[in-house]
Amino acid sequence: MARIVVVGAGVGGLATAARLAATGHQVTVFERADTVGGKLGRYAHDTPAGSFHFDTGPSLLTLPEVFHDLFEATGAKLDEYLDLVALDPIVRHVFPGGGPTLDSCADPVEFATRIGAAFGDRAAADWQRLWRRAERVWHASERDILRRTVDSPRDLASLAWRVGDLAAIAPGRTLRKLGRRHLSDPRLRMMLDRYATYTGADPRRAPAALVAVPYAELTFGGWYLRGGLGTLADALLTRCLDLGVVVQTDATVTRIDATGGRVHGVRLAGVTAPVPADVVVANTDALTVYRDLLPHPRRLAGLTDRSLAGFVLLLGVSGSTGLAHHTVFFPDNYDAEFDAVFGDPGRGVRARPAADPTVFVTVADDPMVRPAGHEAWFVLVNAPRHGTAAGAVDWRRPGLADAYADRILDVLARRGVDVRDRLLFREIRTPADLGAATGAPGGSIYGTAGGLLRPANRGPVNGLWLVGGSTHPGGGLPMVTLSAQIVADEIGPAW
Repeated sequence: MARIVVVGAGVGGLATAARLAATGHQVTVFERADTVGGKLGRYAHDTPAGSFHFDTGPSLLTLPEVFHDLFEATGAKLDEYLDLVALDPIVRHVFPGGGPTLDSCADPVEFATRIGAAFGDRAAADWQRLWRRAERVWHASERDILRRTVDSPRDLASLAWRVGDLAAIAPGRTLRKLGRRHLSDPRLRMMLDRYATYTGADPRRAPAALVAVPYAELTFGGWYLRGGLGTLADALLTRCLDLGVVVQTDATVTRIDATGGRVHGVRLAGVTAPVPADVVVANTDALTVYRDLLPHPRRLAGLTDRSLAGFVLLLGVSGSTGLAHHTVFFPDNYDAEFDAVFGDPGRGVRARPAADPTVFVTVADDPMVRPAGHEAWFVLVNAPRHGTAAGAVDWRRPGLADAYADRILDVLARRGVDVRDRLLFREIRTPADLGAATGAPGGSIYGTAGGLLRPANRGPVNGLWLVGGSTHPGGGLPMVTLSAQIVADEIGPAW
């Protein structure tokens, strides 16, 4: 039995702790915040009309089998803890210039039919050809990458890729170029581009292999958890406590002790004595690990990729607007949004809030999260990370957040959804707020290392492991949960 310390009680940390405790290890979790869940945050707002409840992080659960596997591995059933609701549409896409919308769904044949009805037979045929390619990429990724450690690019190069898989993955090609090659309709190209943002990346630079992301979502479905996605954190905490895991909140780890090539424990803020450990699992951003907790210049040097942050509005809306659970409103010029959000530090072009951004609205038809006759809106736009460098924005600048919130509401009104005169309240969450609440550097949603190849789960010293969205296999709830499985399997059982 090993003494294991998990740094951070996000989904990755709790999932790892539960798996390790179920195999006989002594596990303690330290969380800097006063609650668990990490980026799977929640917010409640009381009004005379009743209480509104918001998920302030993920709003969609995909690859449900990953979570079924997690609970079964810890001796439980997912359905005993969570109420999964299949979404149709998964996302409603509203394109610029009016015209038909497009509702995505988890039936590939039906989705192709919807594309044909909206955009014509050629568009449907284009999508089906792309889909066959995406299927190959997904199966190759799921088989060889998503459930095993990848410590360096050499690990990918050494895989016995099938020739057809390599052709589908198209090393060196971007997601944008893949869309231009296969899709003639600009609206389908725009929809495909959006999936790069699921990893915090710019589609013009993101690898074509990310075509596996829409394949996974539109094959295995998109799901809502009744009561909100935050109930997943509650369920994982319950599993951990039932398995004997010690979970301490308001406990900030300031350093990982490692001498002689292996870890020995951690240091806590305000506590003199170190906490001994045979193994440390860091569920914090890789940048934080290698900059602050266990300084490692070589590993830190690789964490320079730019990653998206998000600007969020939480709105209490009176009446019903009839929106789908998820609706994305695209801008006239998608490239202008990415130019603004990422900037071009190499040419001295600073990042800035996009003037005409894509707006993603979540409205759950769930009486558990809003009073009768009202809606709880989660509104998200892509945003530069918080900071003072050329590729960031100082979101603490007086007046900026309120002014940008006003602009987003104006943008929604121009796109046909005006709720400005129906607001009971609005709350703003900037990248600076996310960074302060979760420790995410700059408020990056998917970790500082956006793209396909993330920092390794295996740390540079024996006994150190990394889980979470900034490490392999990537961001998003299912990938984070798979990172926990990878780490737990590598550590192995106590017996």
